[in-house]
Amino acid sequence: MPLSKLVFKPGVNRDQTNYASEGGWYDMDKVRFRSGYPEKIGGWQVETFEPYVGAARLLFPWGLTSGGSLLCVATSEKIYVTTGTELYDITPLRDTFSTPDTDNCFGTTDGSTTVLVTIAAHGGGEGDYVTFSGAVAVGGVIAADLNTEFKISNVTTNTFEITVANAATSTVAAGGGTAIDAEFQISIGNATGVVGYGWGAGTWGRGTWGSSTAVPIYDQARLIFADNFNDDLIFNIVDSSIYYWTYDATFSTRAVLMSSLAGAIAVPQENDIILFAPSGHLLSFSCTEYDPAATPPDYAGAHNQLLIRWANVSADTGPDPTNWKPELTNTAGFLYLQSGTMIMTAFHSKQETLVWTDISLSALQFLGTQEVFGIQEIANGISIIGRNAIASANNVIYWMGNDKFYIYNGRVDTLPCTLRQYIFGNINRNLGQVFFAGTNNQFNEVIWFYCSATATEIDSYVIYNYSDNLWYFGNISRTAWVDAGIYEYPLAAGDTWVYAHELGHDDGQPLGAAPLPINAFIQSADVDIEDGDKYMLIRRVIPDVNFTNSDTVDSVTGEPLNPEANITVGVRNFPGAASASTNASGVSTARPITTSSATINQYTNQVFIRARGRQMNFRIESSDLGVQWQLGMPRVDARPDGTRS
Repeated sequence: MPLSKLVFKPGVNRDQTNYASEGGWYDMDKVRFRSGYPEKIGGWQVETFEPYVGAARLLFPWGLTSGGSLLCVATSEKIYVTTGTELYDITPLRDTFSTPDTDNCFGTTDGSTTVLVTIAAHGGGEGDYVTFSGAVAVGGVIAADLNTEFKISNVTTNTFEITVANAATSTVAAGGGTAIDAEFQISIGNATGVVGYGWGAGTWGRGTWGSSTAVPIYDQARLIFADNFNDDLIFNIVDSSIYYWTYDATFSTRAVLMSSLAGAIAVPQENDIILFAPSGHLLSFSCTEYDPAATPPDYAGAHNQLLIRWANVSADTGPDPTNWKPELTNTAGFLYLQSGTMIMTAFHSKQETLVWTDISLSALQFLGTQEVFGIQEIANGISIIGRNAIASANNVIYWMGNDKFYIYNGRVDTLPCTLRQYIFGNINRNLGQVFFAGTNNQFNEVIWFYCSATATEIDSYVIYNYSDNLWYFGNISRTAWVDAGIYEYPLAAGDTWVYAHELGHDDGQPLGAAPLPINAFIQSADVDIEDGDKYMLIRRVIPDVNFTNSDTVDSVTGEPLNPEANITVGVRNFPGAASASTNASGVSTARPITTSSATINQYTNQVFIRARGRQMNFRIESSDLGVQWQLGMPRVDARPDGTRS
């Protein structure tokens, strides 16, 4: 019998059974499709700057007027700006205490690195950061060990504890001098979401404000939105204030409240999302109302979750993001959405700003009239699973809903997905607030990163290839992503590091550690002969695998490399039966399909095996350093071998 080509439809389909998906791919990890053929994804390397603290939820790059570029890394605990090899902490200060409040505020215990700090009504919370300066040695703890940044613990109204680098040599109840300054940074937030009780029970963003439940739920994680104003950075933490960081080439300054800037007026005090409109107006969504009867200069009213406000743009001087007071002589203003109970998020498309509520999608459009902006509802009865679960590619908007994917290209439609049941059947909706989307335009991909059903942090991804209309998926731990553009490679955050993706072929490790291999595989659905009426006998496989772009030399040892992959032919007699596999010497086993059958390289001509069954599947995988492969059209020598039941 002549050889048979194994030709599988590109993409993965998990919304059918394995047997019903005959002729396609069924399982995979860290594999993409290029021109319809599967290949191992590119690797990643750790960026050269030091690790951040907390869970990073935002990577925001912007270009400087001088031609350079900056990257904001915003986490659940800190706000950083980076350029080159350094991370600079620009986290705003909440409060500063000095003499007499801080006089002799340190208490030491002989032999302990724990120092008790007494500052009346300090306002700090568990895990917050404080920086001391001006202290002198106390209890054998030198001044340098006190005049630095600390994470506070064991907090009471008037005290907290810090841990110093070296243990005290004596017990002192109160010391440290009378020239101490204590700078408290804004409070840290939740990394993902913590168990609590109240609004939103069961799923983020559901329920009514003030509702409560006896069932534990997940509270709001710290999410950050940012935009640049020329060289400067403007950002807000969800349900908090707007902050402004003035670019300083020495990176020696922190961000400050926008409301503290000279001339600032009526700046919203609570904001969920901020971004600049193409017209130059700084927009705030779900924020405090402007109340002309309230105390200036804030004029702060109640927090309205359906309110959109925008700052002034002057005809003479351009955008003025500090002036939010609506007047007849400026363009600051506001409007309210009429559909839904709260604004979930907002995102720019080419000609409009899209605004999601819990049940609708509307378009905010610049009118250029006295009203400045107008709002038009374009869809109702839709959902969005998280504030950052949106991406744009080729002027088309994609987002993840609570149980399906959506697309907007002038109209809203459900995006057909061959993985819909698989993805939404294994998802932790309680953490939907931290799910996020990104693009990898080099490969025509929209990516959603999400938490699987039992995960407490993002561990999975699903990709839509919009050029080939394909879906594929895998597992990886990333908490923020930004596509290549200002930076040469896509950047992603995870495990306290920022990674450059599609760079090399391996899992790059921090601190100079040797890279690890990326374990990548793809496995087909079952195929059979004559609808499974007959057995097939498989005697050999002729592989067709391209290793062209693999590393030829080990980057650490300098030794030559011979890139390899493993292929497996699995057989079974019934769709519900356990799969058997055949190893390189032709011995059939009853082990799961993950057992390798043969190791191949660029020069492998054929692999002789012996496997018999009604159905077969094919798998290729790699787990070595420096390997990059693409599968073509392997062939099998398979022939009918009886009809025994």
